[in-house]
Amino acid sequence: MKSEILMLVDALAREKNVDRETVFVALELALASATKKAWQATQKVVEDADIVVRIDRETGEYAANRRWKVVADDENEPFEFPDYQYLLQEAQEEDPAKQVGDYIEQAMEAVDFGRIGAQAAKQVILQRVRDAEREQLLNDFLDRDEKLVTGTVKRLDRMGMIIESGKLEALLPREHMIPKENLRVGDRVRAFVLRVDRQARGPQLILSRTSPDFIIHLFELEVPEMQEDLLEIRAAARDPGLRAKIAVKSNDARVDPIGTCVGMRGSRVQAVTNELAGERVDIILWSDDPASFVIKALQPAEVSSIVVDEELHSMDVVVQEDQLAQAIGRGGQNVRLASELTGWQLNIVTVEEAAQKSAEESDSIRHLFMEKLDLDEEVADVLIAEGFSTLEEIAYVPVSEMLEIEGFDEDVVNELRERARNVLLTEALVSEERVEEAADIATLEGIDDDTIAVLTKVGIHTQQALADLATDELVEMTGMDESRATALIMKARAPLFAAD
Repeated sequence: MKSEILMLVDALAREKNVDRETVFVALELALASATKKAWQATQKVVEDADIVVRIDRETGEYAANRRWKVVADDENEPFEFPDYQYLLQEAQEEDPAKQVGDYIEQAMEAVDFGRIGAQAAKQVILQRVRDAEREQLLNDFLDRDEKLVTGTVKRLDRMGMIIESGKLEALLPREHMIPKENLRVGDRVRAFVLRVDRQARGPQLILSRTSPDFIIHLFELEVPEMQEDLLEIRAAARDPGLRAKIAVKSNDARVDPIGTCVGMRGSRVQAVTNELAGERVDIILWSDDPASFVIKALQPAEVSSIVVDEELHSMDVVVQEDQLAQAIGRGGQNVRLASELTGWQLNIVTVEEAAQKSAEESDSIRHLFMEKLDLDEEVADVLIAEGFSTLEEIAYVPVSEMLEIEGFDEDVVNELRERARNVLLTEALVSEERVEEAADIATLEGIDDDTIAVLTKVGIHTQQALADLATDELVEMTGMDESRATALIMKARAPLFAAD
């Protein structure tokens, strides 16, 4: 019988291409399961038990033990699992060396290997072996560091498409299939390895045919220069099945990045397009200058000018009226892909809209300068024309730069700077006073800084003042949502109710 165990282990290890230890562990679990069932049947009890079986790897001898885990003597914690646990005090009466986390074991009669519930043991062993075999296949694939999987469609289910690549199975989820692509069982398909899910009971490789990384690796297959690092794709954006944009950069001045990716008579880009179910690919030259990159990304539309907002990380892209539709694209496709490719929020506007927006901004800045600095319209317009848009710029820009403005002498510059600094100082003091005044209302549970600013702006500085208001009054004063206003008032009134 002992030799039979060793022969079984060796046979399974060779057949399934897994190590002997994995088979031994699976066999131990099967024997433990069978021993437990036999013990429960013999004792005629429903009592549970933690039973372990250990097989000697050299001789094939095995023994079964029931065990209990030693737990702390905690009066506050109930003895939750008496079938599995032993109190520390009782354990140390049997063996003073026992500590929390150790096990108390008791030998028991193991079932004869020949009388094991054959099906149960077989299932446990084969399942463990299958798991080990699948893990080995997965590790072999990961060791090759491959980013693409090529295989055959094995079947379709509610989760997606199962792709068989050699002995390896992978899942192509429905949301990662190219829309309207007609793949059938038996078709050859290629996909990008999106992630590895080791917790999955089924295929552990999760694939994608819609990821931007897929198109990048397809070009790497078709363009040998990429493998030699002569050029690289710096960014990619896709509307799967319809259109894609990639930004390429050459690392060698002798290599034309766009022409290299297109290939002779378009052969390389056409091969990628065929793999992507006819998806049209725009190849764009990468640029380190954001504005220049955006202009190229919006091709074939022609851009008139660009206004960059670094703070909001956005750009207003100005185009002629006849270029508007092309710049936006069908359903906003062109501007959306350009935005994803460049990483900037893009707002497409016509020349007329840009002029109107610029005029509105100029009016706002003009009004600010005239009101805060007590300037006439002409001086305000000169400052705007020179690029000044905030009081901070006037207060702290180097004197030498302001002296370059025609008609401004040192006295005028110093006076403007002094006025701007005084206004900023006054506003800072007022803001500080409001914060101090709002100290009481800031202690209200769940209130945030934005809400505090809204309340103090309309003169509500205390919880008492807030509690005295009706919901409609607060809504009218602040414009906030009715439910939000009601909740704030009720919180402010809570101490009053508690006092009553």
